[in-house]
Amino acid sequence: MSCSTLHAAAETAAANGPERLRTGTAAGPAPAGKIGPPFERPPLARTAEAGRAARNAKANNAKASGTPAGGGPQRPPSSLDKTAEKLLRAFNTWAFKREQPSDPHLLIQVATGAVARGVPLRFVLYWGKGPRDTVAAPELECLDYLAAMAARVREAHPPGAALTLILTDTHAALNGHSAARIDRYFGEVGHEAQARGFATCRLSEVTRTAEPLVGPLPDEAPPEEVLENLEASALKWYRGDGTAEDGAKRYWRINMLEKRAVEIAFPGSVFVTFNGSKVRSLFPTRLPVFYMYSLRRGVGVKPWFLDDEAAAGDGEASA
Repeated sequence: MSCSTLHAAAETAAANGPERLRTGTAAGPAPAGKIGPPFERPPLARTAEAGRAARNAKANNAKASGTPAGGGPQRPPSSLDKTAEKLLRAFNTWAFKREQPSDPHLLIQVATGAVARGVPLRFVLYWGKGPRDTVAAPELECLDYLAAMAARVREAHPPGAALTLILTDTHAALNGHSAARIDRYFGEVGHEAQARGFATCRLSEVTRTAEPLVGPLPDEAPPEEVLENLEASALKWYRGDGTAEDGAKRYWRINMLEKRAVEIAFPGSVFVTFNGSKVRSLFPTRLPVFYMYSLRRGVGVKPWFLDDEAAAGDGEASA
């Protein structure tokens, strides 16, 4: 999803109601003409209706599990199931993933939805900024690696993959980079991404568009392990006001807002990260997370933190 479509997505979400976004449910309006209390059915009618509802629920549960309503062996996988599994196998391999994805059931739901609707499987990921103001070899290798994954998806799923890079300008500003340096770097990233068929947008715009729908954030402290990880990263890269600990805590707070905004703006997507699962709490709760290598198998350092010549190894620096 590009920046130009974010407002439309937010308007659609607003029409469905912010409560639905937060909880995944919505009561919906009363039917037209139903003014006043509903018609009270006789007890026998209510009993019969309850019995029908119970039978329907049993049948629906059996259908979801693949077990016939009367019991017996599970039904064989449908062509939709098989195609969705094939789609997952195309990218969910150790050629790309650094560890198992979060929420496997949610991941298969997203894949099945893309297959059923005949639309591209959507991926969204954060792209940060390090000391460099220009794109170098690590960025190009990373983008090519993402393109290789997209090609694998297309082989299994003809509609292909739709990748959106969310350029984390808010994180770059927090780390002390000037607006001019941020614009220059992300401008080059956007050009290279577009050449590979990827969309880009700024995290600040995603957040600004979706913020009215996010609702109040819980006042919670970061888990100790996550805070330690963020502080270690801040010691390397934070150049803002205050200490590295201050920077880590600010980073946590803005991420709590941003992850809610991302799941509103990009529903039904797979969230890709070059981080590991230790910092799962930083990422959208309602999206499956795909933990991916950054440049090639065995390399987990984010490209914007690497020197011009890509180095092997691993890292957990924040975006």
